[in-house]
Amino acid sequence: MYKILLCASLLLHCALLMAATARPLAADPLLEKRMLVLTEELRCLVCQNQTLADSHADLAIDLKNQVREKLALGMSDQEVIDYMVQRYGDFVLYRPRLFAATWLLWFGPLLLLVAGLATLGWKLSRPKKPEELSQQDRLRAAQMLYANRSVAEKKL
Repeated sequence: MYKILLCASLLLHCALLMAATARPLAADPLLEKRMLVLTEELRCLVCQNQTLADSHADLAIDLKNQVREKLALGMSDQEVIDYMVQRYGDFVLYRPRLFAATWLLWFGPLLLLVAGLATLGWKLSRPKKPEELSQQDRLRAAQMLYANRSVAEKKL
């Protein structure tokens, strides 16, 4: 039993010695921080519902490297964003810009909510008129009512 514990602790100790801490890809930690902040604003083109910073897709890694290279070349954050939009379109922005083409994207859900509430209010506020039964329907209803009453009385 002691031999097994000794071997297990030795293996664990060796594994811990061989493990290394993850190093940032950029030599400059400030540049790496700027890259991370900037990639939070860009969408992964493969995953589509994740930012570049969150995605581990191969294309996302390539795009992060591009952002890192552009920042290392001295481009500002806005210049990098403009470059990515020029190259990949507005879809690369995680939070799309507000202009005529995206107006419906930004305000469409609100318009649908208002229209739904207005329709619900209109439907609920309308006075309901009871439907008038024809003489034939009244006679039929009375017959059914009295027929059921006589059956019930017989059971009692």
